[in-house]
Amino acid sequence: MTPSTRPDAAAATAQPWWNRQRPSAMPVHRYRQPRAAAPLEPAQRSWLGTPLTRAPLWSSVDLRDGNQALANPMDRARKLEMFRLLVRMGFKDIEVGYPSSSEAEFQFVRDLVEADLIPDDVTITVFTPAKAELIERTFDSIRGTDRAIVHLCHATACLWRDVVFRMSPSEVLDLARVSARQLVRLADRSRQPVRFQYSPETFNVTEPEFALEISNLVADIVEATPDRPLTLNLPTTVETDSPDYFADQIQWMHRSLERRDSIILSVHPHNDRGTAVAAAEYALAAGADRVEGTLFGNGERTGNVCLVTLALNLFSRGIDPQLDISDIGAIREIVERCNEMPVHARHPYAGDLVFTAFSGTHQDAVAKGLAALDAEAATTGRSVRELPWQVPYLPIDPRDVGRSYEAIIRVNSQSGKGGIAHVLRAERGIELPVPVRVEFAKIVQRVTDVTGHEVSSVKLWDLFCDEYCGIDSGATVRMRCDGGGTGDVVVSLPGLEPIAVPAADAAADLVTALGEQGVQVELSELVTGETGAPGTAGSQAVAYARIRTPAGERPVWGVGFSSVPALAGARAVLAALRRGGVLAERDQPAPLAAREAGR
Repeated sequence: MTPSTRPDAAAATAQPWWNRQRPSAMPVHRYRQPRAAAPLEPAQRSWLGTPLTRAPLWSSVDLRDGNQALANPMDRARKLEMFRLLVRMGFKDIEVGYPSSSEAEFQFVRDLVEADLIPDDVTITVFTPAKAELIERTFDSIRGTDRAIVHLCHATACLWRDVVFRMSPSEVLDLARVSARQLVRLADRSRQPVRFQYSPETFNVTEPEFALEISNLVADIVEATPDRPLTLNLPTTVETDSPDYFADQIQWMHRSLERRDSIILSVHPHNDRGTAVAAAEYALAAGADRVEGTLFGNGERTGNVCLVTLALNLFSRGIDPQLDISDIGAIREIVERCNEMPVHARHPYAGDLVFTAFSGTHQDAVAKGLAALDAEAATTGRSVRELPWQVPYLPIDPRDVGRSYEAIIRVNSQSGKGGIAHVLRAERGIELPVPVRVEFAKIVQRVTDVTGHEVSSVKLWDLFCDEYCGIDSGATVRMRCDGGGTGDVVVSLPGLEPIAVPAADAAADLVTALGEQGVQVELSELVTGETGAPGTAGSQAVAYARIRTPAGERPVWGVGFSSVPALAGARAVLAALRRGGVLAERDQPAPLAAREAGR
């Protein structure tokens, strides 16, 4: 690998003393390209700080722009599955293909039309370059539709004019003029309710005045009106500037267009700089009405803007996204199958790990936030789902997009007591006392440090039970009831006389009875509760007993479960005795905590 830095280079003089980074060996001089003149002065930025209050018109380009960027473009079956998904989600504007590019693309559009698969409230868009024969073929594909948009696109920027097309600005204007007139002529001939879309591709690097001139020209030719508006789509074909600069461009166009009330102002951000979402949100604040993008951001190079992220960003601020993303897992599964491309585990909202905390501090904050919501629900008598969502580290409730709480906190070597306690609470319905949380977290960390792997919730429960719930072999605990409705807890231990104590205070009386037989221990704390929601079907009594021996060793906790509270308390005492090695058989290894205490 070629070194990216030059250790022998002097530090940059403009840097503070604490920044010891040195100039790299990368050819930065190649990228000092001038930016087009800014269309707005900073004082004119009225979009800055403008809050979004409603969803834009969403336009999915998964079936065209997204499809053409796939290593294996979708066949007709996959395209149909994607189309049906988009309809179910609530998209009303769907670009279904580039019908003049291939017979397969053409036939897919015909399939939708001839099989009457397009809902009455959905408008399909078909894409065409500015070539006469391709425009003609595009109109053939939508013959018989109830409504459709023909999307005319060609590049307008200086670099493309000079290098790709070798055309002057006046020749590019002529191309737009001729192509727009052909759209009108073919639409009139078809006698169908066809509307038009125009994209000055490479808008973001086109001179603002030229982009405005050609957009006004096309709007005039198609005679855009409020009843039959032109969709003017302004792409960041290759994202080259910061999102605030793009918003300035959009605001300038928004203010300068001659037929603004007859134009649906659309943006199509790409993600080359990784700021497509910000660019889209800023552009909406600057006057855009519509956003083109794809589900999870598929597209050329680094992709198109992710419409799922944009929609759920609105949702997280209390704005209806007007798309149904209530089962994001099912949506992702279909998109991955159709695109034959996985969604990254850290993709906003949709990735496997985005609602998961491994860090102990994060886990503790999330667990406390969820507990606070539960407490507020209990106090107010309202469902948690009715309360405002306020949980640290979680911008939305995972359940609102079809995710569960099961994977919010996962345990590895970075985890802490709060996260481990949350998993046991969520999975098993038990609330660990704070000292047990602290102690068990250390035990779990020793295990994860040794294995280097995550501990599943099942493994965590097994580890907890092995450590805290076992009693010595040969020991038994049972209830003995008399005819009067009262009962005793009967405990049998190897080498000791059977013990019977009243159920009312079984744990404390058991310790006293053990002392009478020479087993001197102190019950220093007993915490009782129930697993799950108290009183619900399947709940059990749980007891946490802490004992101390006269020898002065550190206190030892034990845990007991039973459908009978008295038995849970007695089992907790016996588990603590075993963990402390008080009654352990000589050939039976003590639990991990006892071994640690003996080091």
